[in-house]
Parts: sequence; C-alpha cells; structure tokens
Amino acid sequence: MKLTTFLAPGGAAHIGALLPGETTISDFTAADAAPYFRSMLDLIDAGPAALDHARRLVEQPAATHAVSAVARQAPLPQPRRLRDCLCFETHFRQSRANRHLFGIGTQRLDPASVELPRVWYERPIYYKGNPFSVVGDGADVHWPAYSQVIDYELEIGMVTSRGGKDIPVAEAASHIFGYTIFNDFSARDAQYTEMQGGLGPAKGKDFDTGNAMGPWLVTTDEIADPQALTMITRVNGEEWSRGNSRDMHHTFLDILAYVSSDETLYAGEVLGSGTVGGGCGNELGRFLKHGDVLELEVSGLGTLRNRIVAPHVPSPPPFPIRIPV
Repeated sequence: MKLTTFLAPGGAAHIGALLPGETTISDFTAADAAPYFRSMLDLIDAGPAALDHARRLVEQPAATHAVSAVARQAPLPQPRRLRDCLCFETHFRQSRANRHLFGIGTQRLDPASVELPRVWYERPIYYKGNPFSVVGDGADVHWPAYSQVIDYELEIGMVTSRGGKDIPVAEAASHIFGYTIFNDFSARDAQYTEMQGGLGPAKGKDFDTGNAMGPWLVTTDEIADPQALTMITRVNGEEWSRGNSRDMHHTFLDILAYVSSDETLYAGEVLGSGTVGGGCGNELGRFLKHGDVLELEVSGLGTLRNRIVAPHVPSPPPFPIRIPV
C-alpha cells in the first residue's frame, strides 16, 4: 500500500492509502473508528492485523477523496526517532572533493583520490535528526536566516515496524514497515563551519521544515528489492542527477543490525540511507535558490516536491564561502 497522512475537509488529520489509478485516496479514519486509524504511528504500532484491515479498505473503500482535494502531510508527520546514515561511497567522495567551495583547499580534488576513513567501510555511521521538523510533499521549505547555501539530499527513509534490540541481519527485514523518500536539507555553509569542532551537523540540519518526507509511505510488500531503486533529482523540471540504491555500501538490513546494537529500537522510527551518489548540490557544484521547485523521484516510492523559500540568499552563492576556522 501507498499510505498517506492528510488533512481531511474540516482540517482534521486522517490516514489512508492511494487507490489504483492514483487519483483517489481511501480514508481509513473516516471509514472506521478503530483506534489504529487515528494516526500513522497508531497503525504501525497495531501490527499486521491492522494492516490487513487497511488493505480491506483499499479493496472496498468506504470513504474516499480525490488526491487533488486534500492537503497531504508527511506520511509519518512525527517519527519516534530520526537517524540518517552515510551509505553511498560516491556521495562521500564527491562531497569531499568539492570542499574547496567552502575554503577548504584551493581546487577540486579527483574523487577517486579522496581518502575515506576506514570506519566508514566498517559500519553505517549516522547522526540523529530532528523528528519535529518534518514536512511533506508540496510543502514550502523556509531557509534559515543564518545560511546562504541551500542544499538538498536525495535519500530513502526506512520506517521500522516493531521494536527490537541486537537485531541480527538475518531477521532485520521483519522489522521494516516500509519506505519513503527522505530529504534532510543542508544549510551547507553552517554544516562545514560547525563540523570543524568534531560534532554536528547541528544547525547545518536543524531548522524548521528541514526534513521532507513523502509523498507516500510504501509498505514492504510493494517493494520487491529496496536495494535496486532508481533515484532521480530534478530542479525546475531539469534533471540534475540519477543514481540507484544498489550502490549502498551498507544495506538497510545492515543499518538495522548496527543501530540496534545494545540499544532498543521502536516502531515508527525513520532511518535514512544517506545521500545517493550525485544526489546533492555539494557534489555537483550546483545549489538551490529562492523559488526553485525540487523534485526527488524514487522508483516505486513516487515523487517528493518542495519549493524553496529563501529571499535572503544570493544567487549564485558567493563562492568560495570563507568559513571561520
């Protein structure tokens, strides 16, 4: 199923699913008073029986809306926790190769010659994001006043279906509820400045509307292989990049096993794949500007669209950015 959270007529948040034909939504909340249809977290918490009930309401919908008639939110508006990994080697190399844009070095490096830390190959390192700053498809992203470099991240977000601790790789698939497109926007100049201190990204990532997810939360039964999804970026209709989740050095199963080491995970957490190779402006030397419409498409997951609101940001940014050292 392609699940959604949306504002029904009257303004209340409902959950439902996209029907075949992709023009109509089955409204679970309006159709049935079951407590697990109150929110996406309630549905995830309730487990397989609730999902079976939801599937029946897709097969025989009792209440519907045109997709165009409702305001869709992020499918999981407030995850229980939000973490984002760094699993694509090409992204890591190309980003480091372009640090001269921020005054680190004087010229672009050959990505193939960039040395990556050994720990990156050994484990899916991650940071913890802000689950309170999540927006959905169609939302405006308001750029923070302290940043002049607008960047995006084309990723896949994995949503957990149930809790667990010390989850073996062989059992990890049973802990996955589904997948969504994820974009943890980056105030890139702030990020480069802060991370010189050995922590971060801090305000490089933490600002209102800084995490976009959607347009759907797609259940695992609809994704034959999450490690074989085409990932495309378009800005104002122009394709900027194209990649594939097959290039993840650490798989989604690896991520679950590592993150759950000596720590309990809960249903309704989001864990990001990290940015696909070519899936951010820092790699390309191209950055967003005020008014740009960003489209992130992932096969099977849909297209996530957001408009950038940043009237204070110069276009183009004044490179090289001289960050404090």
